[in-house]
Amino acid sequence: MSRKAQRPGPDRRRAAGPSELDEPTFSEEQGVRYLHFGSPWIQGAMRIRSPFSLELEYTRQMMAWLLFLDPPQAGGEQAIGTLGLGAGSLTRFCLKHTDSLVRVVEWNPSVTAACRAYFRLPADNERFMVTHDDAGAWVEDIANRGSCRALMVDLYDHAARGPVRDSVEFYRGCRRVVSANASQAGVVTVNLFGAHDSYEHNRRNLDEAFEGRVAVLPEIEEGNRVAIALAGPALRIDAQALLARAEEVENRYGLPARKWARSLAPELGRL
Repeated sequence: MSRKAQRPGPDRRRAAGPSELDEPTFSEEQGVRYLHFGSPWIQGAMRIRSPFSLELEYTRQMMAWLLFLDPPQAGGEQAIGTLGLGAGSLTRFCLKHTDSLVRVVEWNPSVTAACRAYFRLPADNERFMVTHDDAGAWVEDIANRGSCRALMVDLYDHAARGPVRDSVEFYRGCRRVVSANASQAGVVTVNLFGAHDSYEHNRRNLDEAFEGRVAVLPEIEEGNRVAIALAGPALRIDAQALLARAEEVENRYGLPARKWARSLAPELGRL
């Protein structure tokens, strides 16, 4: 979720289910198709001639978990997970550039239908599945513990007033999804807004849920800040090794990983 030159308003809690205000609407400009929920806020974007690229900068940053972990192996039980479908950008990218299982949790079936009609989202198949559920309930389901190696969390509604799931308990649930036990490594990335009341609240809750193993990329022009939270065994990597890994990620996936690595290097001690 992103929009240039505007910040979200005060935080609010999510309603019991999707409302008519969360119904998807669309716009197009200069070859890019945008998803909205009945407001100017951009919930996702796809360049029509390049549907598998990540058009919005913050969606590229959500893939920063690649600095620390490889995608799950093909044929394995673990998946790349996403909470909040948006316009399906992260899903399309992961299906195109990895062989991993890809799992999405989206509470609004209308969003899924819109993505399949207008944003090149495939039907469910042996590699890919959308589950229609509340993200908070899904992360608490014991069946989902340890099911993902990486989990990307982007949970905004039509009002775009901070993430709609942001409690310590929710983030602990995210941690269990990527790390069912102390020996299982996993990474969670979360889309936040920097200059907003919800930022400090989310940062504190992430720190508590992940025992301080949280770093945040610099705020981008649109206001997004992506938090990166690690779970499992302690990280054993220095700045030089991180930069080398970033070069591999950049060459393989076309993502600006060296830029991320330079900003994260001073925080390696906490991870």
